[in-house]
Amino acid sequence: MIHVYLSDVSAQATPARWLLLIHQLPADPPYLRVKIGRRLDRVGAVALKGSVYALPKSAAGMEDFQWIRREILEGGGEATVVEAALVDGLSDESLEAKFRDSKDAEYAHLIGEAKEILRQYFGGRKKKAKPLSESDRAQVKKEFARLQEQVRSAAETDFFSAPSRETLDGVLSEIEESLSPRSVANSKPNDLGAFCARVWVTRTGVHVDRIASAWLIQRFIDPKASFKFVPVKGYCPLPGELRFDMFEAEFSHEGDACTFEVLCARWGLTDPGLKGVAEVVHDIDLKDDKFRRPETTGIASLIHGLCLRHRTDEARIEHGSEIFEQLLVFFSRQKESRK
Repeated sequence: MIHVYLSDVSAQATPARWLLLIHQLPADPPYLRVKIGRRLDRVGAVALKGSVYALPKSAAGMEDFQWIRREILEGGGEATVVEAALVDGLSDESLEAKFRDSKDAEYAHLIGEAKEILRQYFGGRKKKAKPLSESDRAQVKKEFARLQEQVRSAAETDFFSAPSRETLDGVLSEIEESLSPRSVANSKPNDLGAFCARVWVTRTGVHVDRIASAWLIQRFIDPKASFKFVPVKGYCPLPGELRFDMFEAEFSHEGDACTFEVLCARWGLTDPGLKGVAEVVHDIDLKDDKFRRPETTGIASLIHGLCLRHRTDEARIEHGSEIFEQLLVFFSRQKESRK
């Protein structure tokens, strides 16, 4: 059972974080149910029950629900939009997880389309890109542009940074790399002093690759680094800021490498144990089972639990850094014992 405080309750103790659309549709016309379902999907709403849908509270969300309510009323149905706070039963964290799960399912479809482009035109993932004819290159660019537009549309309703977005970005980067190959190893920074006490910028809702990359930056690259977390879309970096694991970032996925691997390659980091950490991060982030380390499943569960428990990016990086520091020690000792 779902219990809520509605915004018109004078003694409300908990601030309203959610918008709910409570509605009932007539049996006829049958197309109305399909039409309203598609509209709800398009705005990113998730179902709490068959006739109750939720969005995070915002001006845009209120406008979306009001338009849908009008369509329901014009079709002969009933609908009410309310502001609500969850107080018992379903928690805010659980509802956020519903939004992430819904968006993960959408991203999974797009990941499948991106992998099909790699398979059809480049021989699949983790293989050297085969030469393209001019007609095939034009077709890939056309399909890739269409896919990128779908990704941009999906990201507009990714309210809580679904983890699969990182995997999707990685596969998209592989397509870009296959179209215009470049070498990660040859792009190592020349002046390490220029990367001291910098502001490092990434997307909000950090998950495994961004958490591990932030730890790596502070541990090996820029001990005095500070971090800024910004929305997925529309951020213009300030002078001197460095972006990682986000669109048009200075450091992000390249080819089949996640951001953590790219940072290791750029700085030529060879600290004992880092290779094992990188392989775990890669498989959790890209979900391609490239390395199949036995530790990966356990670390993935730890990161998932950490993200459920800590809602702020700062807390996720603070506590996640402890996990990766301990993992580094584990792999380093493991390597020493084999000598």
